[in-house]
Amino acid sequence: MYSKLLNDFKEMYMAYIPLMIILSSCLGSIAAMYILMQERSFSQVIELSLCVIICMVFNASILAQMKAKFIFNLLIASLGINSVLILINMIFH
Repeated sequence: MYSKLLNDFKEMYMAYIPLMIILSSCLGSIAAMYILMQERSFSQVIELSLCVIICMVFNASILAQMKAKFIFNLLIASLGINSVLILINMIFH
């Protein structure tokens, strides 16, 4: 499944760029919202830093025109990490 998605991604790379940026940024902002809804603690700073770093690295890799496979892997990492952060903070809210 991964290789099929990667091949499709490589074929339609230019069409997927705006969609990927919007998807990653929106999911990251939702994760940041849930993180900031918690009471202030050191773990909140770590979670928020992780959320911001993964989204910025993903967006920077697109702007730097890295290889498509690297960008695709960062997209998966960004979506996965932000989804986990959302779930963790939804449970504890």
